Amino acid sequence: MARHTGTPVAKRQVEELVARAAQDFDAFYAGRQATAAARGPTGAVLVLTADGKGVVMRPADLREATRQAAARRTHKLATRLSKGEKRQAKRMATVAAVDPIAPYVRTPEDVVRGMAPLRVTEEPGRPRPERKRVWASLQHPPAAVLEEAFREAAHRDPERAKTWVAVVDGNKPQLALLQKLARQRRIALTVVLDVIHVVEYLWKAALAFHAEGSPALEAWVTARLLQVLRGRASHVAAGIRRSATLRQLSARVRKPADACANYLLTHAPYLRYDQYLAAGLPIASGVIEGACRHLVTDRMDLTGARWSLAGAEAVLRLRALRSSRDFDEYWGFHEAQEHQRNPASRYANGTVVPVRDGMRAHLRAIK
Repeated sequence: MARHTGTPVAKRQVEELVARAAQDFDAFYAGRQATAAARGPTGAVLVLTADGKGVVMRPADLREATRQAAARRTHKLATRLSKGEKRQAKRMATVAAVDPIAPYVRTPEDVVRGMAPLRVTEEPGRPRPERKRVWASLQHPPAAVLEEAFREAAHRDPERAKTWVAVVDGNKPQLALLQKLARQRRIALTVVLDVIHVVEYLWKAALAFHAEGSPALEAWVTARLLQVLRGRASHVAAGIRRSATLRQLSARVRKPADACANYLLTHAPYLRYDQYLAAGLPIASGVIEGACRHLVTDRMDLTGARWSLAGAEAVLRLRALRSSRDFDEYWGFHEAQEHQRNPASRYANGTVVPVRDGMRAHLRAIK
């Protein structure tokens, strides 16, 4: 603005403009949901995902529990945090995504071959998400964001003809919310644990048995991942514990192995990967992981940044519109709403009277 007009725009004015630009976000998607089914058919699988990402906030905009914890905190050192200490300065943004996709049938061997660093080319024929919508909110609690995700999905599939799938990371409150919302709406929701989290636990467990960077380490992980993908997660957990006991590993050394076994047994109902793959369902949450990065982290996690709640929420909404490829349509809607709020509200019956050329005839320039 300064370069093109010679007049700078004050920081507070920019913040107000951003908040004003994002104010029609909820109304826009409420209208879009009403016509979602009429926009044409989409894939037979309807995927819902959600995750959380922390944003550093100004103290006044922290949630009450976090603000109280920050007030009580004491640090060992005056100039830096010690190991295990936290700043208590973040507020969690709930990130959600809804995306229909076509089924994609694979085998466990296909999945293992497709994982980095073994993957050398893109899988041919792999379907892409259709009309994906992603968004994030710091203002609303996780329950409200997940309720919005179910509303969005319901308008995408009013006949309940699609297969509803929720890909999760094992977070217990999130699992409870998903199951509660599915029961309330009488939806047969298939919950799938993100296989990437399983792989991370397997890699940590492998270090209890093999040296880091050794070929045996990778072979150990690959063999057990294949068994998990074949629907034998409980057998893998039992084998890991038995192996640690037979090797007489100390409690400290076997700790990651026991953690992996507990994780597999605790989430066994969501590890039926043999059934998921045969039905063509997704088993990883790449969409939500990418959304957390480009929607939140890339913009909000800047060095030294401290966000106000109103400013952060507005920025997240505008970034969500762009990520969902809805910004152009939203902006037309927003301009129409601004027209109603401003010019139209000052005329009787909301009808703006146009200015005719002849009405300007009596005006004359005054030097």
